[in-house]
Formats: sequence, C-alpha cells, structure tokens
Amino acid sequence: MAALALVGGLLTAAASPAAARPEAAPARGTAQADAYTWKNVRVDGGGFVPGIVFNRKEKNLAYARTDIGGAYRWDQSGKRWVPLLDSLDWDHWGWTGVVSLASDSVDPNKVYVAAGTYTNSWDPGNGAILRSSNRGASWQSTTLPFKLGGNMPGRGMGERLAVDPNRNSVLYLGAPSGNGLWRSTDSGVTWSKVTSFPNPGTYVQDASDTSGYLSDNQGVVWVTFDERTGSAGSATKTVYVGVADKDNTVYRSTDAGATWSRVAGQPTGYLSHKGVLDAKNGYLYVTTSDKGGPYDGEKGQVWRYTTATGEWKNISPMADADTYFGYSGLTVDRQKPGTLMVTGYSSWWPDTQIFRSTDSGATWTRAWDFTSYPNRSFRYTQDVSAVPWLTFGTNPTPPEVTPKLGWMTEALEIDPFDSNRMMYGTGATVYGTENLGNWDTGGKIAITPMVRGLEETAVNDLASPPTGAPLLSALGDIGGFRHTDLDAVPARMYTSPTFTTTTSLDYAETSPNTVVRVGNNDSAPRIAFSTDNGANWFQGSEPSGVTGGGTVAAAADGSGFVWAPEGTSAVYHTTGFGNSWSASNGIPAGAVVESDRKNPKKFYGFKAGTFYVSTDGGATFTARASAGLPADGPVRFKALPGAEGDIWLAGGSTGGAYGLWHSTDSGATFTKLSGVQQADTIGFGKAAPGASYQALYTSAKIGGVRGIFRSTDAGASWTRINDDAHQWGWTGGSITGDPRVYGRVYLATNGRGILRGDIS
Repeated sequence: MAALALVGGLLTAAASPAAARPEAAPARGTAQADAYTWKNVRVDGGGFVPGIVFNRKEKNLAYARTDIGGAYRWDQSGKRWVPLLDSLDWDHWGWTGVVSLASDSVDPNKVYVAAGTYTNSWDPGNGAILRSSNRGASWQSTTLPFKLGGNMPGRGMGERLAVDPNRNSVLYLGAPSGNGLWRSTDSGVTWSKVTSFPNPGTYVQDASDTSGYLSDNQGVVWVTFDERTGSAGSATKTVYVGVADKDNTVYRSTDAGATWSRVAGQPTGYLSHKGVLDAKNGYLYVTTSDKGGPYDGEKGQVWRYTTATGEWKNISPMADADTYFGYSGLTVDRQKPGTLMVTGYSSWWPDTQIFRSTDSGATWTRAWDFTSYPNRSFRYTQDVSAVPWLTFGTNPTPPEVTPKLGWMTEALEIDPFDSNRMMYGTGATVYGTENLGNWDTGGKIAITPMVRGLEETAVNDLASPPTGAPLLSALGDIGGFRHTDLDAVPARMYTSPTFTTTTSLDYAETSPNTVVRVGNNDSAPRIAFSTDNGANWFQGSEPSGVTGGGTVAAAADGSGFVWAPEGTSAVYHTTGFGNSWSASNGIPAGAVVESDRKNPKKFYGFKAGTFYVSTDGGATFTARASAGLPADGPVRFKALPGAEGDIWLAGGSTGGAYGLWHSTDSGATFTKLSGVQQADTIGFGKAAPGASYQALYTSAKIGGVRGIFRSTDAGASWTRINDDAHQWGWTGGSITGDPRVYGRVYLATNGRGILRGDIS
C-alpha cells in the first residue's frame, strides 16, 4: 500500500514465478467537508522492535522496523520517531509488518522496506519491497511472488534486505519459506531469484503445526557485504549470507553473487541470527542460537571469522555450560572497530543480558553480574520516568528488578558516528544511552526510553465515557490504560489485576465511574472492576473453564454485568461485581455482548447471523432478528447512549452480508444502510452543532472508497474524515467518538496504536 505520494494512489505490482515487476495503480479519492488532524494518543512503544538501522554515510539518520506496526525514521531535532507507512490501506494491511529495512549508504535519501506480516494463510497478500527516494516521505512498491513474515518466528534475525555499499543499484533479499535469495539490479524496481544460491534454509520451529505459522521454513536470514572488495560504481565482490540451517548457516560469494559456497570451518549446531563485518580489522562476527526466536532460545555462541585466513574462533562471552539463552543482537563500533556488543536476547530471567568487548571479542564485560545471589551489580542506571508504565506495575523480588533491561533484545546498534550513543529494541520499547563510553571507564551508562513517536500497540477496544477520563483503552500485550491526558504517556497500565491482553471493556452509561474489563491471562483472574472510572481496580470471580477474556457488557446503571468469556459453554450474568456468575439462557457461548445504554435490565448479543435480546439483566435471551444479518465474519455493534433500543451493527465478510445495519426496536428488526458497502466498526460521539442525533463514526467502505467516515444525520450521509496519507492498514478493531468534543474520534489500529482525529 505504499503510496506514490503521500496523497497519491497505491502502487502495486504484478507477481510472476520468475520475477516481480512494478505497475501503476488507479487513482482514488473522495470529497471531504472537514479537514482532520490525526495524531496518536500517547503510549510510547508497546510492541516488539526487532530492527534498528543507522545509515553509514549521514549522521543522525536512523530507522526502526516493527513486526506489525510499520517503519519509522529518527528525527534528531525532536528526539522522536516519525511513522513512515501510514499511507498503507485496508487491502494491503499485511505490508504494515516489516521483516527488514535497508538504508542506502551511497544515497542516504533512499530507503527500502521488505514488507509482509505472515507467510501462512493469515495474510492473503504477497510480500513487497517498498522503496523511497525521500527517506520514506513517499513510496513506490514492487509486489513479490511470495509472502514475507514480519510477524513470523525468526523475525528478529537479519537484516535480510541489504544495499550494496559500492553499487547501490544492487540489493539482496533473503526470503523465507524455501524461496531462497533474491536480487535487484535496478534499485529495487524488479527482482529475480539468485538461482545459483544453493540453500534456501531448512529450519522450522515446529513441523507439526498445521497452521503454517511455526512450521514455516525461516529461510535466508541476513546479508552482509565486505565493502573492501568493491569500489564506487562497481558491485561488491564478496558477500556473506546467513541461512536458517544448523549445519550450513554461512555462505559466501567472491564474484559479486555469480557463484556461492558454504564457508569452510564454520560452526554447526546453531542458527546464525546476525552477521556483521568489521572491514577495518577483517572480521566477520556471527551471533547464533539454537532456535529462531524471538521468544525461544536456550543455547547460543558468538563466533569471529578472520576473512584473510579463513579462521573461525569461538569468542562467546560465556561458557556453553553456563549459557541458557541464545545470542542475537550484534553491533560493531564503526569509530572503534575492535569494540563490539552482543545480546542474550532470550535471557528472560532474571533479565536480558548485554555484553561488550573492546578487543574484538577476546574478553567481555556484562551489563550486570551476580554478586552474592540473589544480588546483582549493574553497569547502568535506568530511568523510565518518560514512559513510567515500563515498570509494568510490578514489585519483583531479587534477583529480578523493575524496570527490566528488556527481553527479545534482537536489535542493538551503536551509532556509527557517535561511540557514546547506542539504541536497542525490546518486546515493549526502544531503549538507548548517550554515554556508552562510561561502560569502559568504570562508570555507569544511563539507559532511558528512546521511543517517543513510535506507537506500536494493537488495540482491541476503546471507550470514551461522558465524565472522568476522556478515554479508556484495551490493548494487546500491555493491557491498556486510563488516558487522563491524551498528549501524555499514562503513568501506569491497568493493575490489580494485570492482564497480558485486555480483550473488551465497558462502563455503565449513567454511572461511568463503574467500569469492567476482561482479558487474557495464563490463569485467573480474567475480569476486573473499577468504581472510580478505571483509576483503581479489583478482581472478580470467574466461571469455571474460562480460558480468555471474550467480551463483556455493563448495565446502564452499573447494577450488573454480562460476560461471554472464551473457553466456556455459556454466556454468564451477575448482579453486583461478579462474586458469583449464572449461565444465561437462550444465547450461544462466544456471542458478542453489549448493553442497552438506557435500560439497565436490557442486554444484547450477536452470533452467527442472529441477534439476541435480554430484558431481565442477562438471565434469559431471546433470538430476535436474523434475516439479512451477516452470518460470517466479525461483527461489532453498539447501542446509542440515552435512547433505549437504538442499535447499530457493523460487520460481515466479503462474499456474504457485509455492511451497516440500524435497529430502533431493540433488535426486533434491522434496516441495512444501502450506501454502505462494507463496515467493520461503529461508534458515537457528541452531536454536531444544531443536530439532534449523535455523530456516528465508522471504518467502512462507502461510495466505493475505504476510509474513516462520520455522519451527523443518523447515517443518511457520510463524510470521509481521513485521507490517503492516513490509512494505517487494518482499522477494524474499534472506534468511538468523544461525547464531550464534537468531531473528535478515537480509532483502533493493529500495530499503530490509538489514533485521535480532530477537526483541524
């Protein structure tokens, strides 16, 4: 979905078995009555950053890639990250997963992205190479004849995409799924398979996985050039390539990619996660693990290859017997090439580990060491006051501390122009330091979040109460927040209890201090209540058999709740705060549940094409409308605040019923809006000046155009309020207007956080 220009149409490309070539795409557009300003509701981070890339020619030019949330460029003046792929549209949501990124060291204006989220059926589209000649301000694309996996196992390895540092029209891409090594000779416009490359990889995490997620061949995983073997304008002759094959993991070409051979004497039994060449000293460094990551890995080694002699040397920072993790993060100080750093990316307990050597790996020091167990000494201080939720609300006992140094630390880079600056990615943020030299002089380095502007949360649900905090969020991986200041990072996530992922939340419409949330945890609790608008929480009991949060609804006055959890054979209801639950009759398990926003005894449910209504607080439900409603695909519906029985339902699937429906009789009948071809979310906000009906917001396809739309006349007409520069891939999770500010809308994304739109 990379746009030709930020306000232009999509560029796609036709795929053939032998090559991938670009083609132009049709233009599109829609009239807009109001210009909108879009920005994130600040969380700062919230997801895995598997890659950080510094340009080797221009100071302060750096990029970060995420597994589901696109790519970013570092803005040194603001010390923040700028999103680069917001123009990606609904039909190409898969390109928001970035498996690799390359910055051109000959022409710093050029940057390339290898995009695609899944290699299995979860992503229907093929991967693509996105190319920009203006540092990501606009893009062109070439669709590949295979899929890429920005959110697949092994995504922290790399970089799989690389630009020849001598002849920058030449690029290589290491492909997954047995597709081998690919090359472009025209700056990424067209690509063809390097048929002489002998090994497409063999490693799969779990061959028995029928979904294709864990059973995918992780493929060709990194490409590194020896820039000494070329000159400006002529292709680099010596190229090293890493392959996910424990017996044959490093290959080399000495004739600019014409022929390839396995590098003799290499280590076996491990996968090479990264390969970095120190051209000054003539060393190729390789970090290895017994697994592909980013979660798994019990053993690993670090090796140094002397390019002049062919000698391999094990320079691992720890003895094999003491190692319980794999190595991945790898960087060389380009100002002091004998200095290198590596990470133990899968050291989950008590913390990740970072190692540093100033003598080409002969000796090492560590970010932390055990003194007398369980006590540790640290070569760093860590200040997360800029992103205080990074403590995760925990109070661990030694040897664990909060905040953690990190986990899944596969991205690690020393600034090639500044030996004092280092950044590294974790499963939740980007950390960094600007006094790295202290490590070697007996002082402590100061580690702080360097993540502002990078918003990577996956958003499951949003609520904007009429009083209290303007927004409550339900997020993947980090639970969610009570957002009292939309422009400030929240102090803490939901705690007491803490969920790994919050799947649904609701507040009592006429008593908005009463809030309920449900989510996923390895064990109970999976439901929590608040009586102060989400500031503080207490856990409720849960029915037996619950395995996940599902959906939940609060009575209009907070007197009771209906819960449809995962794993159980029923929907449940309770009065009070969930001290006990009773199965609801007449509604199938797994239904989506909501409440009427005026009548506290009335609840609604939907599943597989049938709408259900309860008038006794959720004890019994009656099947109501079914004719014409979507039988397949996700469905989301909401009841209008202040009006009993006024319901809007969005959802469906391509090829079946798909659109937006309205009921004014508590779901006895529904009318489909003829002008809405597809709709996936529905939300309400403050009515427009002079209007009697609340504003409606939806992520939908209306008039043949996919976008974010607003209606101020109860759905009679719609105005698109986003533009082609602001599309954010998939936006079908949740949407809500603000009941206090006309025109303000909050939008859920799958990896770009919470977007807030306001009339400009």
